[in-house]
Amino acid sequence: MLTGILAGLAAGALWGLVFVAPRMVEMGPGAYSSIDLTAGRFAVYGVLAALVMLVGMRSRRLPTLRQAWAALVMSVLGFSGYYLLLVLAIRDAGTEVPSLVIGTIPIWVMLLGKPQGLRWAALLPGLALTLAGLALMMGSTHEAGQGAATHFWRGMLFVSASLVCWTAFAIVNSAWLKRHPEVNATDWANWLGVATGLGALLMCLVAGSDINVLAVREDRWMFVLLCVIAGVGSTWLATILWNMASQRLSASLCGQLIVSETIFALLYSFAWDGRWPTLVQLTACVLFTLGILASIRAHR
Repeated sequence: MLTGILAGLAAGALWGLVFVAPRMVEMGPGAYSSIDLTAGRFAVYGVLAALVMLVGMRSRRLPTLRQAWAALVMSVLGFSGYYLLLVLAIRDAGTEVPSLVIGTIPIWVMLLGKPQGLRWAALLPGLALTLAGLALMMGSTHEAGQGAATHFWRGMLFVSASLVCWTAFAIVNSAWLKRHPEVNATDWANWLGVATGLGALLMCLVAGSDINVLAVREDRWMFVLLCVIAGVGSTWLATILWNMASQRLSASLCGQLIVSETIFALLYSFAWDGRWPTLVQLTACVLFTLGILASIRAHR
C-alpha cells in the first residue's frame, strides 16, 4: 500500500508540470497552437513506448485485439482528449483555476465510487470546503484581469470537459487493471503510449500548424524540450507510476492522490511567475486542501 501511495504522489508531481508548459512558449495566432503542444507531447510518448516495446519484444507480451481497443479508448480519455481540453482551458483561464478544478477529481471519483457503508452526509464538509476554495480562486483570478470574461468562462467549459474525461479514465483504468492482473504497469503504459502516439499523429496531420513555420521560430528548442519533458516524464513515467498505484489501491483511495497534481501545479505556477500567492489565493488553496483531507477522512 505504501508503494502505491508513493507512486501516486510521484505521478502527481510529474503531472503538475504540464500545467505550466503552455505558458513557457508563445501560444496563439502565428505561434504554437494547443494542438501543437498536445501532439508534440504525445508523439514523444508514443515513440518512446514503441521503442521500449521493440527492445523488450522477446520478454514482453503484445496486446490482444480487445486489449488494443481498450488502450485506444482510454488513451483518448486519459491523454489526448484530456490534455487538449486542459491546454485550451489554461490558454483561456490561466493556470490556477484549471489546476484547482482538475484537483477536484478525487471528489468526483469518490462520489462515483462511494463505498456502500459511507453516508452521503459525511461527504458534505469536504465538498463545501472545496467549492468555497474554488469560488475564491475563480474570483481572485477573474478580478485580477487575467483574461476577458468570455475567455475565462470558455476556459471553464474546457476544463470541465477535461475533468469529465480524466474522472472516467481514473475509474475505468483502475477497474481494467484489476480485471487483468496479468498485464503489468509498464506494458499497459506502453500500449497506451502507442495508441496515444497514433492519435497525436492524426491530430497533427488534421489540425497541426505548418511545420515549416514552426521550425524557424526562435523558441522552437524550448518547445521541443517541453514536448520531450512532458512526453517522457509527465506521460510515460507518470503513467507507469499511476498504473502501479491503480493496481495496489482502491479506485477511490487512488483518486485522492490526484490532489498532489493540483498542489504541484500551483507550486510550479507561482514559481514560474516569480511571486507568492495572494492572501485570497492562499486561503483558497488552504480551503481546497482541507476539503480534500476532509473527504479522505470521510472515506476512511
